[in-house]
Amino acid sequence: MLNKLNHFKMNILFALGHPAHYHLFKNTSSALKMKGHNVHYVITQKDILEDLLKSNKENYSVLAEREVRGNLFNKFLKILKSTRSLIKIARKKDATILIGCLSQIAYAGKILRIPSIFVGEDDFSYTWLQGIITYPFVTKILAPKPTNVGPFDYKRISYDGYQKLSYLHSNYFKSNRTLNTTKKKQILIRLVNLSAYHDVTARGLNNHLLVEFIQIFKEIANIYISAERKLPEMFEEYRINIDPNKMHEFLLNSDLFIGDSQSMAVEASLLGVPNIRINNFASKISVLNEIEFKYKLTKSLEPEDAYKITEISKEILLSKDIYNIHLHLRDIMLVDKIDVTAFMVWFIENYPESVKIMKENPDYQLRFK
Repeated sequence: MLNKLNHFKMNILFALGHPAHYHLFKNTSSALKMKGHNVHYVITQKDILEDLLKSNKENYSVLAEREVRGNLFNKFLKILKSTRSLIKIARKKDATILIGCLSQIAYAGKILRIPSIFVGEDDFSYTWLQGIITYPFVTKILAPKPTNVGPFDYKRISYDGYQKLSYLHSNYFKSNRTLNTTKKKQILIRLVNLSAYHDVTARGLNNHLLVEFIQIFKEIANIYISAERKLPEMFEEYRINIDPNKMHEFLLNSDLFIGDSQSMAVEASLLGVPNIRINNFASKISVLNEIEFKYKLTKSLEPEDAYKITEISKEILLSKDIYNIHLHLRDIMLVDKIDVTAFMVWFIENYPESVKIMKENPDYQLRFK
């Protein structure tokens, strides 16, 4: 068996900067620990990320505190400070490999002369700043097939899947949609900060549109808002109060998801939940383009076209068969994709032999379907 190539115990550091990153690696981490490897998380604080780690009793260290000021100078200062912190932790843990979604692993890996694997899903065309400061220094880039990594394709290992399938694949996510016994529909709205350094020109769902949407649909639907950003007082009654570990079950039972979050739009799609994404990344992200145009599982709107959200939402909420249609489309998508967690466990445990195998025979990954 190939997973016997590496016989030594690995000390693996996973680097996280977003709640979705924890979900991305949690099953991989558990599998690696079951195989006898040591795992430690390092994080920069964002939204509910630290709450997730605490509630799941994970071992972790904080590289950088939550930002108060968000200008570019402070973001780069944060990267420098957190890289120094990561180097100290990696030395203390005698890290074998650095894996994750933070630029800091590239610099720490170079300085410590240990491999760094950047796990990305965003196209270079709109995260070019992160790409420029990360990809020249990282050892390898692990990304879905549709993702464009620009001039750094020579460092890329492609796989047939999406990051969110690592935790929403039916092999891991076992929850079922519950029967709605009320006459009202359930709508979940997600509002993000769009304040990362690759989001400097980003625009999403504004408060004016949100007021109009709530006024139109509050009589026929229970509306819940999950928000990273500060909400005006008028929206506080809609803010959801839920265990972070239960959010995907809540999303699964929603009749409609809308928001300016890329991550939750993908999650809704993979759960078969009708969804509309509103931000100026519409049609600019290869993974979401595939989900929207090939699999018909999501709908994206530019902020200027956000007025269309009312018409599209009505169409979704009034359709009796929309959920079954989306489930069917989701199942078609799953046939094409691999078990991302099983693939990542193999890839990490057998690194660097796994890189050679994937370069010589990319279809090797199909055994993880």
